[in-house]
Amino acid sequence: MSSAQLRAARPTGLRDLRRLVRYGLAGGTAAATHFGLLALLVEVAGRQPVTASAVGFLGGLVVSYLLQRRFVFATGHAHGHTLPRFLTVVGLGLLLNTLVLFVGTGVLELHYAWVQPAAFALVPLNNYLLNSLWTFR
Repeated sequence: MSSAQLRAARPTGLRDLRRLVRYGLAGGTAAATHFGLLALLVEVAGRQPVTASAVGFLGGLVVSYLLQRRFVFATGHAHGHTLPRFLTVVGLGLLLNTLVLFVGTGVLELHYAWVQPAAFALVPLNNYLLNSLWTFR
């Protein structure tokens, strides 16, 4: 039996769990890249934190995309197919985060420290589902 056949024969739940763990590792690596670039640019290069964070975000975005494309979802689609979709999902994640914060703090009048964890839970779940069902298919 070939390795592709062995992978296909594994229970779906186990494959999904492994992919979810990889997604978490990719996200952690992207976050570390973001923070590392931020710290490097502020502490070593003397840049302003807002500018440095924007550069760090872009660096983390590149790392996230590349790891998700190869390590998490292992797609062979061209970048012209996956990158615009990935950026769309990231944009939707930003909108979801903003909506959760707006409703939680503005409408429900809750403290942001109670609302942001809800967004931290919803946005990655949303992004994972959209990336697995649409972006990298």
